[in-house]
Amino acid sequence: MSAIKEHDRVVLTTDLTREKLAAGDVGTVVHVYRGGKAFEVEFVSLDGETVAVVTLERAQVRPVQRREITHARSVA
Repeated sequence: MSAIKEHDRVVLTTDLTREKLAAGDVGTVVHVYRGGKAFEVEFVSLDGETVAVVTLERAQVRPVQRREITHARSVA
């Protein structure tokens, strides 16, 4: 598993319905906790509005993979 650092883009691996986030949403790491065991991640809409800033465990995110493409969806 590759190291995730501040400012890296990550992919959410689980739905977070309370925050209106879905598995596959892409966020940016704004802080790394406990040597990479948890992360503060900001999720932003395409028009630049912050949708959520959440603290996530390592199992809830993964690094963006080479040759992946983002996908747009509406946030309820």
